[in-house]
Order: sequence, then structure tokens, then C-alpha cells
Amino acid sequence: MMKMRRISDLPRYARVWQRYLLRELRHLQMTEHTFMVVVAVFIGLLGGVGAIFFRFAIRFFQGVFFGNWQYSLDYVLQLPWYVKLFAPAAGGLIVGPIVFYFAREARGHGVPEVMESVVLRGGAIRPRVMIAKVTASAVSIGSGGSVGREGPIVQIGSAIGSTVGQILKVAGSQLRTLVACGTAAGIAATFNAPIAGALFAMEVILSDFGISQFSPIVVSSVAATVVSRRFLGDFSAFIIPHYELISVYEMIPYVILGVLAAFVALTFINILYKVEDVFEKLPIPALIKPILGGLIIGAIGIYFPHIFGVGYDTITLALTGQLTWYFLLFLVLLKLIATSVTIGSGGSGGIFAPSLFLGANLGGFIGTLVHSLFPTITATPGAYALVGMGAVASGAMHAPITAIIIIFELTDDYRIILPLMISCIISVLITTRLKEDSIYTLKLSRRGINLREGKEVNVLHSLQVSEVLSKEVECVPEDAPLSNLMDLIVKSPHPNFFVVDRDNHFLGIISIHDIRTLIYDTDVLHSLVIARDLMSPGYYYFTPEDTLDLVMKAFGELNVDELPVVNNINEKKLIGTVSKNDVIAIYNREVLKRDMATSISSYINSMEKFKRIELMDGQVLSEIEVPGDFVNLTLQELDLRKRYGIEVVLIKQNYDPDKKEAQKVIPPHPGYRFHFGDSILVMGPRGSIENLLKRKKRSSKKRKE
Repeated sequence: MMKMRRISDLPRYARVWQRYLLRELRHLQMTEHTFMVVVAVFIGLLGGVGAIFFRFAIRFFQGVFFGNWQYSLDYVLQLPWYVKLFAPAAGGLIVGPIVFYFAREARGHGVPEVMESVVLRGGAIRPRVMIAKVTASAVSIGSGGSVGREGPIVQIGSAIGSTVGQILKVAGSQLRTLVACGTAAGIAATFNAPIAGALFAMEVILSDFGISQFSPIVVSSVAATVVSRRFLGDFSAFIIPHYELISVYEMIPYVILGVLAAFVALTFINILYKVEDVFEKLPIPALIKPILGGLIIGAIGIYFPHIFGVGYDTITLALTGQLTWYFLLFLVLLKLIATSVTIGSGGSGGIFAPSLFLGANLGGFIGTLVHSLFPTITATPGAYALVGMGAVASGAMHAPITAIIIIFELTDDYRIILPLMISCIISVLITTRLKEDSIYTLKLSRRGINLREGKEVNVLHSLQVSEVLSKEVECVPEDAPLSNLMDLIVKSPHPNFFVVDRDNHFLGIISIHDIRTLIYDTDVLHSLVIARDLMSPGYYYFTPEDTLDLVMKAFGELNVDELPVVNNINEKKLIGTVSKNDVIAIYNREVLKRDMATSISSYINSMEKFKRIELMDGQVLSEIEVPGDFVNLTLQELDLRKRYGIEVVLIKQNYDPDKKEAQKVIPPHPGYRFHFGDSILVMGPRGSIENLLKRKKRSSKKRKE
């Protein structure tokens, strides 16, 4: 697995700039909050520049693949069929190596990876992700991939914020805030919507509206918007129709639109991940899959190039009522397929713009029908298309506030708020009721990560069979007669016997319950029945690398107490067993460890003033998040006993980059290297603890709150 590059491994000139920045910041006598705001402005400016650069990169690759930098739907409609067919495939040929050899995080829509880094890695993102995401997404979109630019710019902005934070050696909580600042900057610069950018960062990325985070995020969002307006102008992303609420009865079709938008959002989520699973199972090299996906997109685009790229031209047509009702409905289906194929095959790009595309066409479809039936009491189809954009996006993201505000900022018209709120809230209520995960969090839940808890959903998911493997196994040759099996029942303490061939290959299982039914017929059957006749086929077997959650599911389906463990799935040589009691025992042990760690942390954190426990003789027990300049250093290198006179009792590891485990409590050892977001439980004199707490608050900046 590719390891995260440490800041200490940066080139010499980068380390010189790092020391220079830290020295200058120390000279500024500012509070921690002021420092965060200053850094947020810097990240906002960089995020705005990054968003502009990304847009020009997309234009550049559109010129490369389609022959014109001024890409438009009218232009693509006139291109030869072979250009539309092979351009997305050529893009897939380039994207594949970037993703699989340079940065795996650049694959897909990117937002889940940012959410995971914030919760599980303290906000640490590899700087190379920014370069890989810019290139891969610009190529995907520029070559016609049916994805948006909002997801990539979120990952790009987040990488900028994380890199700046790591260079300045801020603490993990501050690093998470700076990541959110980069996210807000990217969204704000892309849509010219500073409020929506800030709310997206807090609602989707952080899931937290804390006051301490609010100011830096808003400042970063505003700074990015200023940069965007300076170079791109103060324009909306779409041509927005005039909106007017004609009649109170018009709320009825908006309610219907909210319901339909919810089911479109659910369909989008389900199809996206089903197509991804299909491509995962294809028996072809991973580098070929983006090319295959590109050919499918190109085949659709020969006749319907509306699905190419971000699709803003088609959204504008829906908003201005220039498409027929049946074509609007058909485009919803095409976009569902095209976006799912692009991302599922390994392409790089966002799903927010496709959500807007689906909503605009769905809303345009509803608006066209309603306006044709009731022209005097309903608005034009464009108004419904606009509301549909927010409704589908909010249902897919489970983020109604962001969707409502972003549409409001696009229209700059308060009169759209009432129907927009109705449709968005109805859409979210239905989608959250029918599907707990959003289109972002589902990707992480499928990996066993629950961001709401900040830890593994299933304790057993992080444990392997090798940890409970027993080498004591009762093997029975496949040709063993019944009389031998009866002897085993008497002598063996095991309830199950595993049938193997002459080469020790696992064949099946015989339960003691299966043999007991033949006890009274032993005299007749002892030479007629052999082990192969009694065994149940070995459909369930595991390797030492399998996780115990899979084993526990098998125990739930079978009436057995032991299951076989083989060396690998190809040879299937029996090497041991795993028992239900051992799995339950290790589960209880891990739960107890985590509960104890949580209890200690909760008790300490309940101390209102200093979040610590006063012991005898002036000794203090306190949990502290490690300062930023402790990151990538070992306990031996820090030598906290000599420097501060304190003892490290335990380490709460927020994320293990090698095993991908969250919230793991480990005993201290000299070689442990700290990561962003780690905490330590320390014990020592009150004054020593306070000195370390001051260092944590001020981190490397040496500023006192």
C-alpha cells in the first residue's frame, strides 16, 4: 500500500519555505482564532485560483479531444460520429494509469474520500491527490465523461487546505477545519455562491455547525468568491428563468415534484453503486475498465451528446423550456446510465452536477405537463426545472440546507424559496426514510466505515480469522467407514468433523448430529456408509486473511459450532478451524476495550474546566490531542518524560493508515509514530500537564489563547 508522504520528506526548498512561514507567523502576536482566519483567507485565495485553473484545464482537454476550446452542445452535435465515440475512450486510456499508479483517491467523485480523511485521519490528505485529481477529472470531463466538476474541486480544495495545515503543523482539530475551508472555497468559486460553499463544508464534510469553525470557513468561502468574480465575472452558473408563484394551488405539483425527485435520487444512488459492482467483477485488467466505460459513453453520445461532460448546456435548455416533455424524461434515464458507467468504470468526476441535470430534466418534465394542463395557475416549466435541481440534489446528498441555499444564490430571487423548501424537504424526508446513507456516505458504509460514529460499524470487520485460528482439527478421510466415525464420536471433544481427500483438500463437514441418527443401524451400515456419504458439501470455508464479520454471518446461517480454514481459495488445503465461541470471545474483548477507552475519554472530557482528573499529590490525568508538531515523530524522539515530566498512559489512535482501523486504543511504545487526530492519555504534575496543554492549544505557533 502506498504510504503517505511526510512533510519532512519534502524537497529542501519546500522545507525552507515551511520554516520561513512558521517563523513569520510566530512573530505575529495573534490569538488562535485570528490565526485560523488568516490561514483561511490564504486557503480561500488558493482555492479560488485552483477552481479557475481546473476550469481552464477542462477547456484545454475539451480542445484536445473535440478540437475546440469553446465547447458547446451545438458544436458537438455537428462532430463526426467517430470523434464522439472514441473521445471518451481516449480519456479513459489516460485516466486509468493516473488513478491506479499515482493516487487511488482520485477515482470516483472524491467527496467520500474527503469525509473519510476528516473523520478518520484528522484531515490529513496526501498533496499528490490534488495533482492527480486535477488531471484525471479534467481529462474525464474534457473527453466527454458524464460527471461534474464540483466533486473534484471539493477534493482539490480540501487537499490545498490539508497541505497548508500540515506545512504549518496545526493540530488535528484545526487541520479538519482547514480542510473544510478548502472545500468551501472550491464550491464557492465554482458556483459563485459563497454561502452555499460554507454550508456545504459544514453540512456535508464536517456535519457540524460549530461556531469555532464557522468564521474561518465563511472567510475562506468569501475569499475564493472574490478571486472567482475577479477572473470569471459575477455571473450565475446557469441562465435562470424568471420565477413567479402564480397561485397557491401551484404548491400541489411542487409537492409531487418533491416525491418524484426523491425516487429519482434513490434510483441514482442504487444504479451508481450497482454499476460500480458490475465493473468490479469484470474479469479484465483494471486499466482497461475506464476505456470500456468510455466506449459505452461514446456510443450513447453519438446520438445524444447531451450527456457529455457537466451537461450545463442541457440544463440551460431545460430551464428555458426548449425541450419536449418526452425528451426531458428520456434524458433522465440516459444521464443515470451515463454517470453510473463513467464513475463505475473508474472515471474521475463529481456527482453533484449530474444530480442537478437529473433534477432540471425531471422538473422540466413535470412543469411542461402541469403548465400545458393548467396554464393560468402555474409557472413556466423552467421554474419547476429549477426547483427540481434542488430537490434531487438534496435527496441524493441528504443535505437540504446546502441545496436550498445554492439554488437561492443562483436565482438571487427570494420568491423561489417557498416551493424550493417544500420540494427539497419532502425529497430528503423520503430518501432518508428509505435509505440511511447518502450518495456520499454509502461508499464508506460499503467499506464498513460509519462516519456518524467515527469508527468501524462492525468491530469484527477489522479482525481477521488468523487471530482466532485453531490448529486442532478433526480430519476425516473421505473413504473412512462409519465404524471409524462412531469411534471419533466417543473419543473426540469436537462436535464437527472435516472431510478431506488424500492431499488434505477440504471437501465437506460432518456434524455429530448427522451420525447420531445412524447409531441403531451401525451393525448393518458400518461397511456400507463412508464419510463422503454423510458429509455436507463444503460451501463455507475461510482463509486466514478473511474478516471475522463474514465468519459470524456464516455461523448465523449454519447450525455448526466450527468452520474450516484453508490455506487459500484455490488449493483449499485444510489448515485449521475457527469456532463460534472464539469469535464471540474476541468480539466481547474488543467491545470491552473500546468501551473502556470511550468511558475513560468521556469521563475525562466531562471535567468542565480542564477536562482532566485530579489525582493525589498534585498529579493529573488528562487526555490531550497531540499538537501538530508531534505528528510523524515517535514517542522516543519526543521524550515527553524528560521534556515535560509526564508519563503517557495510553494512545488513542484515530486512524491506522496500514490497517485502515479507526479509534484504536494501543499501549505506548517508543517506536509509535503519531498521526493527525491521535490523542494521548497522560499523567504527571499539574504544571507539566498545563504546559503541554498550552503547547497543544498554541501548537507550533506558540500563541496563547
